[in-house]
Amino acid sequence: MKKTLAEIAAFLGGSVDGDGNVAIENIRGIDEAEPGDITFVANAKYRKKMESTRAGGILVAPGTTCPGKNLVVVSDPYSSLGKLLELYYAEEESPAGISDKAFIEEGAGVSPDAIVYPGAHIGRGARIGNQTVIYPGVYIGKNASVGEGSVLYPGVTVYRGCAIGNRVIIHAGAVIGADGFGFALPGGENRKIPQVGYVQIDDDVEIGANTTIDRGALGRTWIQRGVKIDNLVQIAHNVVIGAYSVIVAQVGISGSARLGRGVVIGGQVGVVGHITIGDGVMAAARAGIHKDVPPGMIVAGAPHQPHREWLRKEAALQRLPELRETVADLKRRIAELEKELSDKES
Repeated sequence: MKKTLAEIAAFLGGSVDGDGNVAIENIRGIDEAEPGDITFVANAKYRKKMESTRAGGILVAPGTTCPGKNLVVVSDPYSSLGKLLELYYAEEESPAGISDKAFIEEGAGVSPDAIVYPGAHIGRGARIGNQTVIYPGVYIGKNASVGEGSVLYPGVTVYRGCAIGNRVIIHAGAVIGADGFGFALPGGENRKIPQVGYVQIDDDVEIGANTTIDRGALGRTWIQRGVKIDNLVQIAHNVVIGAYSVIVAQVGISGSARLGRGVVIGGQVGVVGHITIGDGVMAAARAGIHKDVPPGMIVAGAPHQPHREWLRKEAALQRLPELRETVADLKRRIAELEKELSDKES
């Protein structure tokens, strides 16, 4: 595909600062870009690279200048990059159809407009919607459902009775609806409690590779609309994750925790069970969230605490060796003064 910077600006609702007739064939990073490429600057720390890039055009935010460079000024360069990537590198659509090498049990309902690849297994009573893509090696258990326009990549497992909405993307190896970790008499008999609940995933959710979302003994585990979950995340039974939240890689969320709307959880965060995290909370990487967090807070550390307080403590920790030497020196000087006073008194 080839488009001019002027055409790109019109497509993105932006404007050109420079030569709008420059033709763009590819999108590349700022270090690799050549004259026929467009790149982007979404983070201010990369602006210094604008002068040295060979790119034919640069997506930038309003107020950005760079003499001698062709800029496409847009309200949000990163979001605009996403739209441009979809335009230039649109995924090739496979023709609708159900492979005769897929195994579909009697009583399953699969839309004729769905795409089901060889090696997929769809259980009795399951439902697959229009234009949904089921890749090889996907297992969908009995009475589970997948809505319209969803994509399940190779090796995804959806256990019985789970409900997946429209336009959901589930990456390779993810497991939806495995049994929650429920045992009576733990450390003794470890008697398994049957897990007969289900997982509900609402529209426009994306789930990363090898992520697991468990069912509970009763009720539902609920991932609400627009949530984005990274790779290698563990979500336990009966957890609720509010709409448009973001969960980064290697997070563990214990059973019955409730996350509000628009919560952002950084990598390797641990969340204990049966707590509530309010709307708009942000948790820094490796935080340990051990109790309820009010809406809008930014937390860090383990156990978690307000982010600014954690920063002050971390800054103090960096000075501990110096402070230790200072305290040792003060103790030595005090001991010397006490000895002098004692000698004078005697």
